[in-house]
Amino acid sequence: MSDREDQLVGEFPLIPKQERAQLKRDLLLKSGHELFILKGYEHTTAKEIAANAGVATGTFYRYFSDKRQLLMSLLEDQIEMLMPPEPKWGVSDPESTLASLLEAHDKRIKEMGMQRVLPELLAKDTEFAEVLAAAKRKIFTRILSGLTKAYAKGLTWKDLDLNTVTWSLMTLAEHAPEKVKQCGIVTDYREVAKVICRLIFPPEVIKNLQSEVSTVEKE
Repeated sequence: MSDREDQLVGEFPLIPKQERAQLKRDLLLKSGHELFILKGYEHTTAKEIAANAGVATGTFYRYFSDKRQLLMSLLEDQIEMLMPPEPKWGVSDPESTLASLLEAHDKRIKEMGMQRVLPELLAKDTEFAEVLAAAKRKIFTRILSGLTKAYAKGLTWKDLDLNTVTWSLMTLAEHAPEKVKQCGIVTDYREVAKVICRLIFPPEVIKNLQSEVSTVEKE
């Protein structure tokens, strides 16, 4: 059992070992995922999850204490997927590399389909909110470490506060998908990556890194 499971999921009423029991539990997880996305967390009940899975309500409580435990079971292995991506600076064309990372992150979030559920949950579940905040602090530390190494190599602007840059990068990456809601324009991750990279790198550094990639491709 993982640390996150201890923090978020708690002790299950039953951990299935037989294939048939595992199938029922998987059906409940799939049903919960569908209904949470369709109706939201607050408007979904354990009874509805069970009915949608084609099992009795009592079967739900054989595997999960409540709907929160089911939701946390869905999320526990996906916390990292909710975090902004961790760029690798100076190894290739930074704008193209970051744009690809942001696009892949956006795709993962959409495939998870939990955008409607998470704001509900964060507003009411302080335990989950703290776990998510802790995960953000970890990715913040890793991104800051990468920027510090790039700074030491002379790749970044010298007058930057790297903590502020890291915070700005994470904020832009996290909220980029909301652009379409705010201004009616679908997010172009190449443009987001360009803004972030120009916060970090002087123009000549970006040009040199891009030139190195072009030279390798020609060879």
